[in-house]
Amino acid sequence: MFCKSYNDFFQTLANPTNQTIIQELLKKSLSVMQIVQLTGIEQSLVSHSLKKMYDCKIVTFKRNGKQKIYSLNKNTILPILKIVDSHAKKMCPKCLKLSSKKSNKLL
Repeated sequence: MFCKSYNDFFQTLANPTNQTIIQELLKKSLSVMQIVQLTGIEQSLVSHSLKKMYDCKIVTFKRNGKQKIYSLNKNTILPILKIVDSHAKKMCPKCLKLSSKKSNKLL
């Protein structure tokens, strides 16, 4: 069942730079320069990361003149992220510790 493309996909999804970009794209569609401004990541690294994410179909883009406006793949990535988030909050020891610390602070 597993193949090299799974490895590429999950490595791309797990990359910290890509996760930062994904967090911004969860809010709205953005151009490279908007991502640079919001994240402080160098333009060349943002472009390189978006290329890898595009190759794995994590992001899509639409052209707006010469600009590309990137968004998350709504058909597959958003549902995957929701499942991962739910799983991590219920099953991941690190996430459980973080959740309990937040709960204790609220009490």
